[in-house]
Order: sequence, then structure tokens, then C-alpha cells
Amino acid sequence: MAVTTILSWDLEERLQILLGNVSLRLLYKSDVHQPAMKKILEKCAHQGSTLTIFYTEYCIWGALKLGHYPDNYGNNQEPNSSFIFLIDSPRVKISHDFLIGTPKVTKDSLNFHFSDVEILSVNTDKKTCSSCDLLSKKFGISHLYYAYYDVCEVFQVEGIKDDVRYISKITKIRRATQHRERLLKNLRDYKSYENLVSEVRILLLGPVGSGKSSFFNSVKSIFQGHMTRQAQVGSDITSITKQYRIYSVRDGKEGKSLPFTLCDTMGLADKEGEGMCMDDIAHILKGNMPDRYQFNPDKPITPKHLNYISTPELKDRIQCVAFVLDINSIHRLSSKMVENFKQIQKEALHWGIALVALLTKVYDCSEVLQDDLLNMNTSVTSQRQIKEVQKILNIPIFNILLVENYYSTWKEDPLKDILILSALRQMLRAADDALEDLPLEETEGKSGRQCNAGGKTWKSIFHSFLDETAYID
Repeated sequence: MAVTTILSWDLEERLQILLGNVSLRLLYKSDVHQPAMKKILEKCAHQGSTLTIFYTEYCIWGALKLGHYPDNYGNNQEPNSSFIFLIDSPRVKISHDFLIGTPKVTKDSLNFHFSDVEILSVNTDKKTCSSCDLLSKKFGISHLYYAYYDVCEVFQVEGIKDDVRYISKITKIRRATQHRERLLKNLRDYKSYENLVSEVRILLLGPVGSGKSSFFNSVKSIFQGHMTRQAQVGSDITSITKQYRIYSVRDGKEGKSLPFTLCDTMGLADKEGEGMCMDDIAHILKGNMPDRYQFNPDKPITPKHLNYISTPELKDRIQCVAFVLDINSIHRLSSKMVENFKQIQKEALHWGIALVALLTKVYDCSEVLQDDLLNMNTSVTSQRQIKEVQKILNIPIFNILLVENYYSTWKEDPLKDILILSALRQMLRAADDALEDLPLEETEGKSGRQCNAGGKTWKSIFHSFLDETAYID
């Protein structure tokens, strides 16, 4: 009869992500096999890296052991070869704190040491675990000093190839998970400059197949907590997006709409009549184009269109344009495509709209992010491509953003999420700069920038002052 784990599927999935998208295979279970250290060694020796989990009344704690379990007793383990962590079981929340220790096996116990201090001791005969002050304070849990556990399970961890690199990778993933939560909170709490608009509009423009629709799907998937494909994704040959779409994003299925919208468009093409009509761009930027407008590559929208927005408000206008480019195809951009970008850029600058570049299909997020997760690294590849984009579009380095979108499958990746959320945050910051720089007459009555003094605005007061002083010699 097959032995099955009591680990819930969602917690197992979170553990797999936390440990670097590994696979887990159950080797030992205390209520099925003999609850003794001897049996654990018999089942788990020479199985490679293992994950040992103990289920107590209050929480679950685990220890990831790098390298083989020993086949005998004694302190014959490599130094700093285990990660110890806690899981808050009722909320299915994995503690982001780790303590790196050295395991020691005796006839009836499994012990972990940090330096020369025994930080955790597990007695397999008595089914108890006890910790020192250091471990309890590290995790902020007072009831772990001495506790009985119900079940012990040991899993083989598949997918660890290089222990030295793995330690660095898992540490980065742990920090990434924390940083991801901070970014999510930052975006949920975002408000545009002086609340000029309730939702900042970001326009995604780029060649067919560059990843515009996929970026929206990726952003929505992160906030929904599962894979979504609301926007249909095309290929690098034909654009599947035929309509102008203004997508809102909800924070969870029943949550409120977030303070930004992503506007998806038909892909740009080199040949006339194949991609979006370039004359449509100005109408989109100014806010004339309605949601679900059906693009016609040969003819732009006109004011005679039934749903044409003839007098758009600030909220209808675009605040940020994101040029979406496949990072692997930048060197293949045609002169016609570059000309299209220049034309769009000129139009956007005319209307005071922010510009960023979004480079997609970055296939190694771990290599792109520095250890502090706040900046891109100085890898030769990404720097060369960033500089190439900067040369073509004359966009500042800090507004050239790198992401890897989610495509056919959804397996949460904190590093991937950080790039996507950081790019979105920078777009909103760029939009804020553009909103702040708008002429005063465009923002009067929409924020605190209006000063009412006897019904007069600062602008009218200023002109009155000029009139009164015009005749002073």
C-alpha cells in the first residue's frame, strides 16, 4: 500500500516554491514505519537531500538537509548543511525566517547546532522537540521550547544540483518572497499624484508577439493568485488582439479594483495594413478611443464613430506609454519599426505622457536581479540590450524595465513576480512625474492644486496681479 503524506497540497506547493521549485517524494512516515531514528536512517540514507517535517499541535517545523542522511550515528555532517524553518499551520503561512545549522544524529534523536550551540533537539522515541532561546526568538514563537509532535515525515528533495549555488538561491528566494509582499502592498496603497486620477492608464505598445497581452495576464495572475488568460495571446507572426482593451485589475476575485489600468492594443507591424494603424495612436493617447474599439489596420478611428469620446477628461487619457519589446529581438528591429516608435514618442511627449520600455522574455530572473533584489545586475547581456534600447528610444536607464511574463502554465515564482511588480511600480512613478508636470489649467478642480480665494484660482489671481501692476512705472 502506498504511503501518503498528510501535508496539504497547497502547503506542499508553497514549500516546493520556497525551496526553489523542487520536487518532493515521501520516504518515511512515523505512524506507518517504526518511530525510531534507526528506521529513519534505514529509509533515508543515501537518498540525497531530504526535507524532514514534524507536525505539532501549534505549528509545523521543518529542516532541509543538504546532502545524504548518514548511515550511522555521530557528528559526521557537513557544517551549515541544514535550513531550519517554521510553518504557521492554521494560516498555511511559511515563516520567512531560516536558521542554518549542522545536524547531528544519535540513537534516539536528531539535533541541530548553530556554531557550538544546540538550537533544536528532536527525540524520535519520545516524539518531542525542544528548542533553545535563540531559535524561539528568531521565529517569534514562545510555545516551541518543548512540544510533542504527532507525525514525522521525511521527503527526498529532487532538483538540487549544486549545494553551494543552492544555498545562495534559496536565500534569494526567501528574501524575494518578503520583497514581493512589500511590492504588493505598495501597489495596493498607491494613489496618483495629488489624486488627479483614480486609475492611472498605462498603454502597452509594441511589435506583434512582444508580450503586451502576456504582461497584463501576468499582472492580473499575481493579484488573483492563480493563472489567468483574460487577454488572448498571439504569436510573433499575427496579432490576435484586434480590439482596444482597457483592463482593470482586481485585488483577488472579490477585491476592489486597483489604482491602475493596462490598455492593450493590436501589435505594430512593419508593413502597412498588417498591424495597428499608426494614426490611431494619437486618439488613444488623448483619450478619444473607447474600450473594445475594433481596430482597422487600413483606417483610423474618426470623430464620426458612434462611441468616439469627443471631450475626454484627464482620467480618459493615457498617463504612461510602455514600449514592449522582446529582449532577444531588439537587434532585429526594422528601420520602419524604429520609425514607428519615434513617431509615437514624439506624440507622447507632445501630450506630456511618460515613456518607459518593457523588455520581455528574460528567462533567468535570478541572474537579472542583484542580491538586494532592488536593482538589476551588471550582466553583459542585459546591459548590452538595455544600452541598445536607450540608444534607439532615448529613454533613461531607470525607465528600461526587464520582465519574464507568465505564459502557458502558472507556477508561482517570487523572483519573476518581483520583476513584474517592480516594472509596474516604475510605470506608476513615471506617470506621477508626468501628472505633476501637467499645466495648471489641466488639473484645476481635480486636486488640491486649486486655490479658492473668493472663487478665484491661483492662475486668475496671478493675472489680476499682472493687470494691477501693469501701469506701475
